[in-house]
Amino acid sequence: MTENPAPAPEGADVDVRERLVELAKRRGFFFRTAGAYGGAAGFYTFGPEGAALKRAVENAWRDRFAVAEGNVEIDAPTVLPEPVFEASGHLDTFDDMLVECADCGTSHRADHLVEDHADIEEAEGLPPEEIESLIRDDEVACPACGAALSGEPVEDFNLMFETAIGPGSGSPGYLRPETAQGIFVDFPRLAEYARGQLPFGVTQIGRAYRNEISPRRSILRVRELTQAELELFVDPEGGGPDLAGVADAELRLLSAEAQLDGESEPYETTVREAVDAGTVGNEWVAYYLGVASEWYESMGVDPDRLRFRQHVAGERAHYAVDCWDAESEVDGDWVELAGVADRGDYDLSKHREHADERFSVFRQYDEARTVERTDVDPDMSELGPRYGGDAEAVADELRALAGRDPETLDGESVTVTVDGTDYQVDTGHVEVTTETTTETGEHVVPHVIEPSFGVDRLVYTLLDHAYREDEVEGERRTSLALDPSVAPTLAAVFPLTDGERDRAEAIVAELRAEGFAVEYDDSGNIGRRYRRQDEVGTPFCVTVDPDTHADGTVTLRDRNTTEQVRVPVDALVALLAALRNGDRDFASLAAEYPVVGDGDGSAPAPDPGGE
Repeated sequence: MTENPAPAPEGADVDVRERLVELAKRRGFFFRTAGAYGGAAGFYTFGPEGAALKRAVENAWRDRFAVAEGNVEIDAPTVLPEPVFEASGHLDTFDDMLVECADCGTSHRADHLVEDHADIEEAEGLPPEEIESLIRDDEVACPACGAALSGEPVEDFNLMFETAIGPGSGSPGYLRPETAQGIFVDFPRLAEYARGQLPFGVTQIGRAYRNEISPRRSILRVRELTQAELELFVDPEGGGPDLAGVADAELRLLSAEAQLDGESEPYETTVREAVDAGTVGNEWVAYYLGVASEWYESMGVDPDRLRFRQHVAGERAHYAVDCWDAESEVDGDWVELAGVADRGDYDLSKHREHADERFSVFRQYDEARTVERTDVDPDMSELGPRYGGDAEAVADELRALAGRDPETLDGESVTVTVDGTDYQVDTGHVEVTTETTTETGEHVVPHVIEPSFGVDRLVYTLLDHAYREDEVEGERRTSLALDPSVAPTLAAVFPLTDGERDRAEAIVAELRAEGFAVEYDDSGNIGRRYRRQDEVGTPFCVTVDPDTHADGTVTLRDRNTTEQVRVPVDALVALLAALRNGDRDFASLAAEYPVVGDGDGSAPAPDPGGE
């Protein structure tokens, strides 16, 4: 046995993926929902092991991005009324490209077909006309029936699920495509809770829904997913974060400029170097790239299979000033795990335009300022007959002009533009007043920095990066080298013979009372029990044997090395806590306590055979 069993061999990506998905289904990590009815594409159920792993991921994210950062958490509804998404832009822009086979009627996501058949890694940012040309030039065929797709139109397809709020036709609403809007629409109240002090952050972990054209690759692309998002509201003219804590965090970056130059390999740098070089323009974005990099590694993501790729101009979402995706290498492909976006003031400004609330905070000046304010009072009895339905818009533009450039109202007339039409207004019909006031501050619309994480994809990545195949005593072993902090079960307790069942059950009860996820297993020989736990990623196994009654010790086995040490039962709680929290590793235990067995996973008892 090697100390760290090697990952599954390269070059067998498809076979390994199939074995991993089969393991996930057989051992209760995830499986397609409603299998008794043929399943539902894009919907998956997390089984007992998967739900525990997913919950551990969510709790770890909450600890790092909410608790450790001093941010708050809310839980907003998953259904929101239509005006929310009119304001956010999702009704007009939340689209993917669809192409439909004329022969069999199957719909496909056009950019994914191009990526699968052409030498293009990211086709999402290309315009539909170019996607149509690539489908034609590469002679892309329908994956369902083999018919040629050349000449078929590529059209935008909105990904939101529509519903009705209330009885009958009700009021139109949508299942949220991201958790963020639930935070943005309630910003005025949330800002009150934060006492208007910037920066402040609001987090949310919850379900989002996207009516994917072609869900695929199990839980990597689904129609119902879990997001963990942080919306950090910052002063557009305020200072950045303190980078000291993450300045040396290592990043593997692939910038937009490098991609446009034809580069596909990331380069290694640090947060501080990336900021100093201007590669990452916003320090808040750089800060969270560093936090995310360290957090992913702590969760068990292989740092050599993690990169941060900047969106190129045509790829960015409608709300983003800049965005960097955290991507992991899975099954030979790069998969988006998270996006760290600078959303500017897009979201709050849009909701301010459409809603009746104030989507801003009051910024106090260091010293009070004396300013002149110009106001106008148009004579609507004159403007109404003259400009008809545009009279109110003309009046609003006059008021805005008084704030921007009051001197333009000094002449006999002024020209204002409404919806592309110029109107000449006689200033004699506009009363202009100027007053001097003392102001102590001003209202500003905060900018938003958004680290948005996909939970389901991280669960799959952790399983993929933890998947191991090796041999123990000449027999093939499959294991998941999950980090103890997220493993669904921290330890399994086995009685070696029937005579130790009561003692083993008592140890299980004690460990569970201390908050450990522990499994009891007395079925089959000891080697078979070890293999079962290895396969679901249980880091440690505790075996109770006849010596336990004599000297009060048990064997503690490490999943990765199969090494065993003999430890006192009274020390078991403290040792497992230290191992789970990363305060100790198994090598330190082997240096302190007696090593038993021959290091191949067998207990010092008869019948150590594998499964």
